Amino acid sequence: MKSPLTYQASENPFDDERPSKTKMKQASHELQALGEDLVSLPDSRIAPLNLSETLLAAIQEYRRTRSHEGKRRQMQFIGKLMRHTDAEPIREAVAAMKLGVARNALELHEAERWRAELIASDDALTRWMAEFPATDAQQLRSVVRSARKDASLVPEKRSGRAYRELFQLIKQAQIEAAGGEQEQDEPGDE
Repeated sequence: MKSPLTYQASENPFDDERPSKTKMKQASHELQALGEDLVSLPDSRIAPLNLSETLLAAIQEYRRTRSHEGKRRQMQFIGKLMRHTDAEPIREAVAAMKLGVARNALELHEAERWRAELIASDDALTRWMAEFPATDAQQLRSVVRSARKDASLVPEKRSGRAYRELFQLIKQAQIEAAGGEQEQDEPGDE
C-alpha cells in the first residue's frame, strides 16, 4: 500500500524547481531587515522611491507604534508588503544614506585630526597652507595661537572658544575645497 504523502513529481527529489522553505524564509528575513532600514530613512528619501500607498501607510503606522510587540508585528507586515515591491531602489537609497553618514563622520574625523595637529606643531600650519591655500593665513595663525594658549591653561580655566573656532575654520576650509573639486569634476555648459 502506498503512502498518501508520496511525492511523485520527479525521480530525484533534488530536481524540484521551486525554492526551498529555508530559502524562502531567508529571503523574507532579508526583506524584513531591509524594511527596518527603510523605516529609518527620512521621508525626503522615501518619497522618490515610488512605494505603494499600502507600504507607505505601514511605514507611518510603524513609526507611530510604541510597543515592542506592535513594532515587531508591523515590521513583519512591512516585510510581507515588500515581497511585492522592487527592492533594488530601496537598497540603493539605504546604501546612499549609510554612505552619506559614513562620509560625514570621516570628514569630522579629518577636521579633528587637523585641529589636533595644528595645535601640536607649527609644521602642521605649513602643511595646511600647502593643502588649503585659499585659507586666510593670518586668521588661522591667530586662532591656532589662541587655541594653544587656551590648551595650556588649567582645565577649570579653559574657555574652549578658540578650540571651537579653529574647528569651524577647518571645517569651512574643507567644505570650500570640496566644493571647488566638485566644480572641477563636473563639466560646465559651454
